[in-house]
Amino acid sequence: MSIFQLHPQLQQDCFLLGRFELCQVLLVNDSQFPWFILVPQRENIREIYQLTPDDQITLIQESSYLAKNLAEIFNADKLNVAAIGNLVPQLHLHHVVRYQTDKAWTAPIWGKFAAVPYTEQQLNELLERLTPLKLLQ
Repeated sequence: MSIFQLHPQLQQDCFLLGRFELCQVLLVNDSQFPWFILVPQRENIREIYQLTPDDQITLIQESSYLAKNLAEIFNADKLNVAAIGNLVPQLHLHHVVRYQTDKAWTAPIWGKFAAVPYTEQQLNELLERLTPLKLLQ
């Protein structure tokens, strides 16, 4: 039996916030956008259809829960959810809070701007806002 390991690029670019039943919940270290990633804790999965039917349902439920809460917490104009995986083959779902006033609106944010890491204060304030998510540690 193989053991789940987070892809090194995600480890490098993100903070692990916690997890849900199936997925790890990550925060991309880019303060320009509230940008979160769900990663199913399953080994060697690249696409949603490769998950078991039960895991597919759980993934959609966890993604919907995260999206709804992020939209409310951040008062989003739009919430972009995508499973792209061109650079990181491990299945992961991006959840990006978007505002009509953000610097990439109306275009996608992927690879558009260099990341601006969170300051310690920004990160602490963001983590405080996320307490309603009820993540497992």
